[in-house]
Amino acid sequence: MVTGVSTGFQKDLEIQGVGYRAELQSDGSIVMHVGFSHPVHILPPPGIVFEVEGRTRMTVRGIDKELVGQVAAEIRAWRPPEPYRGQRDPLRWREGAPQGGQDRKLGVERGWQIEIVV
Repeated sequence: MVTGVSTGFQKDLEIQGVGYRAELQSDGSIVMHVGFSHPVHILPPPGIVFEVEGRTRMTVRGIDKELVGQVAAEIRAWRPPEPYRGQRDPLRWREGAPQGGQDRKLGVERGWQIEIVV
């Protein structure tokens, strides 16, 4: 069975931070408020569908695995990692995340972040 055609691929993103949120527009695009003075509008390419649950969880869906990952990476590029805040990456892949109590061990406080959950 072909996975892309039968079930499709998806990347889940989560925004964490004070005032950070995402909204789904009627034309299928996403408007993100991620700390800039202006909102960020992201249009889906053909074959990609955005879904927003609540205000902080987004899903990128499509049948092309490479395109789904590329769009998720482009969303990640809007909020790059802060180099002076320690180990935190504002938009990170789940498998690269610190485990359990490492945040407390490293003394890193939780700030803003966007997380891609695989």
